[in-house]
Amino acid sequence: MDWINYTLFTFGGDRPVLLIDLITSVFGLVCVFLAGRNSKYNFWVGYLYTFALFLMFWNKNLYASLILQPVSLTINILGHYRWTHPKEDEKSSENSNALKVSMLSWLERGLVVVSVLFVAAVWGGLLDKLFPSDPHPYLDSCVTVLILMAQLLSALKKWECWILWLVVNIAQIILHLSVGHVFMPIVCALYLINGLWSLYTWNKLYKKKA
Repeated sequence: MDWINYTLFTFGGDRPVLLIDLITSVFGLVCVFLAGRNSKYNFWVGYLYTFALFLMFWNKNLYASLILQPVSLTINILGHYRWTHPKEDEKSSENSNALKVSMLSWLERGLVVVSVLFVAAVWGGLLDKLFPSDPHPYLDSCVTVLILMAQLLSALKKWECWILWLVVNIAQIILHLSVGHVFMPIVCALYLINGLWSLYTWNKLYKKKA
């Protein structure tokens, strides 16, 4: 699969931008843009995005992110079903076939934080032992667990998912820079802007029970 390492151009003088970086970026941006606009079609793009991420992480030896891509795919499938098959009391006021936006309780928010920290610590420790070539096992693990939790909350259409996505975007900028990516941090900055806008728009949907 030599095409994964195909260099499109150099960025910043000597930093290569690979074909897989561009493909992943396009799928990712389209996916989050559609999710932020409350479109169920984000899941179809999400399937392609998950596959592209698997290839990119494999190419960069980010094993925690790579191994958990099947979990990410499962959450994407769950979200696709939940968004399009709401229960009677979960239906959007604007579309009876769509899941409405909801919020977590403060207790649930606390459980999310504790769960992320615990799983990231355990997974980071295991990764450090199993894959010593991973350059940043704990940061890699923390970002991966945050992504999975954000995906899960998004699958359930919880407003708080965008708060986690903002944290993920900042952490990913650090992670990508640490392994030599130049193009991806710029993409993550675009994710950050989309996340801020989506946080606002989903809050409006929540108030309208949409």
